[in-house]
Amino acid sequence: MPTLNSLAKLVAKPIPRIVTPKAHALIDFASVGLFLGSAAWFWRRNRRAGRASLMCGGAELALMLLTDYPGGVTDLISFKTHREIDYGLAALAAAIPEALAFAGDDETKLFRLQGALITLLGELTQNPAVPVRRTRARAA
Repeated sequence: MPTLNSLAKLVAKPIPRIVTPKAHALIDFASVGLFLGSAAWFWRRNRRAGRASLMCGGAELALMLLTDYPGGVTDLISFKTHREIDYGLAALAAAIPEALAFAGDDETKLFRLQGALITLLGELTQNPAVPVRRTRARAA
């Protein structure tokens, strides 16, 4: 995992989980918008960064739409699994500049920052309340 993501995870550990699943969904929408908007911004200057931004935005959008939480369309992925996949997407976003050979360019900063913010969001998000099934004690 890239260094900035690890640092974000380390810093967020002692902080209480204050982000609700609904707020997490709204921040995910903003993240997708940032990736897709930056793809349009980068396209003329750096096609590799534009394509990377499109890939990250598309992956985040697909994950959002398939998750069982407010803002999701289907319930194919549980919210807990969504958060685990988010960590993978954060690592992908932070590492993609090296993979697509534009690590020395200014556009790299967006991907590293976005990776750290996705990690931080995952660490600060509450677990949804899981309904507890109560069983009745039966007489012997």
